[in-house]
Amino acid sequence: MTQIAIHLVVTDPDQAATWYADALGARETSRLTLPDGRTLTVELLLGETVLAVAGELPDLGMRAPAALGGTSAAMHVRVPDADAAWARAMESGATVFEPVHDAFWGDRTGQLLDPFGHRWALDQHVRDMPQEEIAARAAELFDGSVTA
Repeated sequence: MTQIAIHLVVTDPDQAATWYADALGARETSRLTLPDGRTLTVELLLGETVLAVAGELPDLGMRAPAALGGTSAAMHVRVPDADAAWARAMESGATVFEPVHDAFWGDRTGQLLDPFGHRWALDQHVRDMPQEEIAARAAELFDGSVTA
């Protein structure tokens, strides 16, 4: 296992495993199926990161984002071509959270919601930026117009 592994609760682990493979390039490494044929967990490898998807178990507090009213986290995936990765994800059923753009910190990035309600950022590093310039650009962009 990598130092940090992601375990996502989804409405359908079989569909989710297929989506993450098709849209993000993950590959399945193992699957745990219950005696009644239901899939409990599918483990995937996304780059070097373990990504496990499991179905909802409300009695155990495991609920997908829709049941919770959304998600507060975003997973960031480094990709060689943000626009191509974005197009593949959109064609696979993702929805736009934040369109692909050139960000002030030097990445080409965009955020999407997968069909299961989880938020992902697709990041392509395009230029190195000095920390002072990043801080100055952030101050310009968030000059009090963003509220907590």
